[in-house]
Amino acid sequence: MASHAEPLDDTVDAVPEERFTIFRHRLATRLWHWLNALTIFIMIGSGLGILNAHPHLYWGQYGANFDSPWLNLPHWPGWLTIPAHYNLAISRRWHLFFALVLGFGLLAFMIASLVNRHFQRDLRVRRREVAPRNLWADVKAHLAFRFHDPERPGAYNTLQKLSYVVTIFVLIPLMLLTGLAMSPAMDAAWPWLLVVTGGRQSARSLHFIGMALIVGFIIVHLALVILADPINEVKSMITGWWDVPEEPR
Repeated sequence: MASHAEPLDDTVDAVPEERFTIFRHRLATRLWHWLNALTIFIMIGSGLGILNAHPHLYWGQYGANFDSPWLNLPHWPGWLTIPAHYNLAISRRWHLFFALVLGFGLLAFMIASLVNRHFQRDLRVRRREVAPRNLWADVKAHLAFRFHDPERPGAYNTLQKLSYVVTIFVLIPLMLLTGLAMSPAMDAAWPWLLVVTGGRQSARSLHFIGMALIVGFIIVHLALVILADPINEVKSMITGWWDVPEEPR
């Protein structure tokens, strides 16, 4: 615990509070976090390796060399792809295996989070939280590097909740759905996949857009971890215990 020194005179009006520790992340959240970190890293690398086979994106059912793409992508360098050299078959094997890990991991995490009430307790977004006034206040707090409420230090802030909700309930399911829609075997078994995604090439485009948004989420997430306190944040995601940052009294 931090010790408090007596102020030398009346001009000192900010005394740091004692630092204390709270239990913030349950086991299911911690396991899923680190499993996802590995899974998404491998899926991005192997996905870029697959994309190198034809780095052009289309809308609709068809797309080939003589069609007009809506986006021409660069050839991804070996240090970004899995494997580092071009091998479409190996990239697909890595990608499809970890797609199963991603899907079943998400299912297990959702079941555990319903049982331990993680969703209701930590990620439930209330109407007042998304009011423009509250959102603007949260943005200003982030710009001032204040990432938690001193009165409720264990609570997630609104921007944090929204980013996690979009990633867990929108982006990852979108990646799984569009990935299935790109499989001829799955399309034969479930033709509605092509109807929902707008065609195999549309599914491929949506898959890439979803990947880009997840990469953006990861970059912002890592930046905020570094700004908040990387040692404390990483330790909390390993042990579950989080040291509440000191706030001026």
